[in-house]
Amino acid sequence: MPLLKQIVAVAIVDDLAAPGKLLAARRNRPESLAGLWEFPGGKVEPGESEVEAVHRELREELGVEIRLGASIPGPHPQGWQLNEKAAMRMWFAQIIHGEPDTLDGHDQLAWLTLDDTLNNVVQWIPADAPIVAACLEQVRASVSK
Repeated sequence: MPLLKQIVAVAIVDDLAAPGKLLAARRNRPESLAGLWEFPGGKVEPGESEVEAVHRELREELGVEIRLGASIPGPHPQGWQLNEKAAMRMWFAQIIHGEPDTLDGHDQLAWLTLDDTLNNVVQWIPADAPIVAACLEQVRASVSK
């Protein structure tokens, strides 16, 4: 299996111990994705670890510092395959410093309730839809323990 471009992103929740809300970000570019919602994150740069990249991306995109929680494992060795060229590694995260803002790549943010309406409230980027389902499943599993 060829190595894909590594993307990293987070499902920002209001509380890692008892998540009730998820922060979604609406893309403002490129034109093909503008208006669709996603998990914030971005590309891993050369010489950067995945964890370093996700922290840098959240500072650049939203102006926040985060604490990483559990990973959200995908079916591909590199996480969630987004297309033929890229895969995304995902974690839950909680903001520990700063107020999220639309600094780069987004024009709107929304806190969404982590329940079955999550897929119906906003229009997710198609590649993120299975990740949304996995987030819900993982949250339900942790609550039922």
